[in-house]
Amino acid sequence: MDFAENGESPSRNITGIVAVILLHVLIIYALLTGLARKVVEVIQQPVIATIVPEVIPPKPPPPPKPKVEKTVEPKTKAPPPPYVPPPEVKVQVQPQKDVISAVTHDAPPTHDLPPPSNDQPVANAKPEEAHKAATPATAVSSTCVKPEYPRQSLQDEEQGTVTLAFLVSAQGKVIESRVDHSSGSHALDRAALSALSQCSFKPGTVDGKPQESWTKMQYVWRLE
Repeated sequence: MDFAENGESPSRNITGIVAVILLHVLIIYALLTGLARKVVEVIQQPVIATIVPEVIPPKPPPPPKPKVEKTVEPKTKAPPPPYVPPPEVKVQVQPQKDVISAVTHDAPPTHDLPPPSNDQPVANAKPEEAHKAATPATAVSSTCVKPEYPRQSLQDEEQGTVTLAFLVSAQGKVIESRVDHSSGSHALDRAALSALSQCSFKPGTVDGKPQESWTKMQYVWRLE
């Protein structure tokens, strides 16, 4: 460079260059010194760590349950209970061989004999035995109503056979009765005696004539 042409001295130019260089050095130093101080200050400050809990979103509510509509069935009346017939009471009359009838004892007839004579020998007359035909008393079925089963015996489920012995008058009425063989239940025995008292009978006969006579009858109590 030709400083002589510009009209400036070389020493002046050098001084300006040095001044510019020093200015740059000062600027760089200031910058470096200020940044270092800020870094140190930042490092020296306490580090505060804040833990932020993770925010869990709430679970979505469950879907509403579908409403089930209850169907109301119309009330129907219960059918009436089936008709249960009352238990049958069978009345059995004892066979004729078990019937006790009255036995009568009649004296044999006597025959008047003519007085003995010299001409004719005495004849011994033999009396004839009289055979009496006896028939037992028989029940008139239309008058013997079927007795009602005792309520207590139904509850206790009692059953059995009772044999009654009774005296039938010549008019066909029961004038005396007793339990000849019990059914095992006093209630059934009493009911049989009560039913027997309402019966009428065809009286027993001897030689076709009505007579008082004893006979027997069975009442069979059975739950079916």
